[in-house]
Amino acid sequence: MVLQCGGEQQHPWQKKAEAMVNEQIIGRGLQDSAIIAVMKQIPRHQFVPKRLQDYAYEDGPLPIGYGQTISQPYIVALMTDLLELNGNEKVLEIGTGSGYQAAVLAHLCDSVYTMEIIEPLCKKARERLEKMGYKNIVVICGDGYEGYPQAAPYDRIIITAAPVEIPKKLIEQLKIGGIMVLPVGAEHQMLQRVIKTEKGIEIEDIIPVRFVPMVPAK
Repeated sequence: MVLQCGGEQQHPWQKKAEAMVNEQIIGRGLQDSAIIAVMKQIPRHQFVPKRLQDYAYEDGPLPIGYGQTISQPYIVALMTDLLELNGNEKVLEIGTGSGYQAAVLAHLCDSVYTMEIIEPLCKKARERLEKMGYKNIVVICGDGYEGYPQAAPYDRIIITAAPVEIPKKLIEQLKIGGIMVLPVGAEHQMLQRVIKTEKGIEIEDIIPVRFVPMVPAK
C-alpha cells in the first residue's frame, strides 16, 4: 500500500529527501526498496517545528517540544527494517511524537495504532496525519506502558522512546511470532529486536543508541 500526500512530491523538498535517503540510509547499507521509496516520498519537514524545517533532512534527531525528538532518519529506517513488514500487519507504535514514524509505517503495513502520552503532541500529530490524508493510522493519547489492549494482539510493536526494561504488558499484546523493536536502558541504551515465541521471548541486540526516556504515567 502506498499513500499519496497530495501533490507535494513535486516540491523542492523532494531533492533533500532523496539526498537524505541516498546518503544516510542507502549509504549505511539499508537496501529495502519499499522503505527507501517511502522515505523519499514523505515530507519530513512537515513533522518538525517551522523554525527547524531547514534541518529536517539532516543526519540527526531534532527537538519537537516537551523534551521529545523526531528520530534521526537512519534510525527510523533501521527500526522499520527490523520489523520485517510485508504489508499485512497491524502495528502498535509507542511514542507518536510528531507522527513521522507512524507515517512511514502506514505506507508499509495494514494499520497503525500509535500512542503518545503527552497530550499536546498527541493532538497535533493526529491533526497533522489527518490533514495529510492518512486513513490507516489511529492516534491514541495514553500511557504506552499500558499499550492499547482494545486492538491487541499486534503483529508488530515499535517503541520510539527508551524504557529501562521491556514492558511486560506490551509483550502480552504481541502475537506469537510477532516482532517488537525498541531501545532499552537508562544511561546506556541498546536497540533490541524481540521475537515472541510459544516458549517466551528471544532478544537480539542491534546497536547502541540514544533515545529520550519512555515517559511513565503520573
